[in-house]
Amino acid sequence: MYENKNESLAPLHVFYRRIFRNFFVASMILGTCLGIGILGYHFTDGIPWIDSLHNASMILSGMGPVVEIRSNGGKVFSSFYALFSGVAFITNIGIILAPAAHRLFHILHLEED
Repeated sequence: MYENKNESLAPLHVFYRRIFRNFFVASMILGTCLGIGILGYHFTDGIPWIDSLHNASMILSGMGPVVEIRSNGGKVFSSFYALFSGVAFITNIGIILAPAAHRLFHILHLEED
């Protein structure tokens, strides 16, 4: 069970610092995932850099591809990148929302006592 029942709710500045930290971590993860997509599309199918950025951004955000993939290597990469992007997107939503969910559960627990 809950060991320390006298623990109070964290001050707002601590909460905001946690939100900022988690948002920063999620941004770094998304940036890395975007970089993987850009490099993958450029080197597996020879897509120009700006089109690789556009396609990787659209896949990573769940909107779908915008560039036609012609090579078999590009199609294999695109398939794995789409699956990877779905997991990365869901993971990042969890990272971003974790401090707010933790605070909400803590508030509910305090009201219970």
